[in-house]
Amino acid sequence: MFRLTVRGFTGRMTSRDAVLVAATVAVGLMAGLFFAFSTAVMPGLAKAADRTLVDAMQRINVAIQNGWFLLVFGGSLLLCAAAVALCLRDGGRGPLPWVIAATVLYLAVLAVTFGVSIPLNDRLDAAGDPGALADVAAVRERFEAAWVRWNLVRTLLCTGALGCLGRALVLSGRAAAEAAIRTGHM
Repeated sequence: MFRLTVRGFTGRMTSRDAVLVAATVAVGLMAGLFFAFSTAVMPGLAKAADRTLVDAMQRINVAIQNGWFLLVFGGSLLLCAAAVALCLRDGGRGPLPWVIAATVLYLAVLAVTFGVSIPLNDRLDAAGDPGALADVAAVRERFEAAWVRWNLVRTLLCTGALGCLGRALVLSGRAAAEAAIRTGHM
């Protein structure tokens, strides 16, 4: 347990709540990444030359495969699943449906990523050096619209998961405050 003080209330943060907070942060980071691509990166690259877009996305596909990204990308699912298990163990029925919903939504993010985004990235990488491509415009055309569309789907799914986790935190905090009032620990 962790000690927590909020506006005069001194209580303990349960391991469930700590995992809920960690899941919320991790999913929030992923939602932010997808959102940034949807609102800034891809709209910016949409205005770039074909070769520039292909080259930039090939480089991003390599750069994103790093330990920090993989930790948050995979850790989000693990933390959501752990939060479900801890809600079940602790009898946290209020937050449980919201944590389950977040987990299902994040699983959908993974399904889109592994089923659509990564194959599109792999095909783009397999096209080769953009400077040596005979028809870089065709390579871009086979990649860009589909990738942008499915990244928007990931953005919406991940943002939904984040919202569900936020609701779970509110319900968990409310339950803890009510318990503190009932037991006189406030």
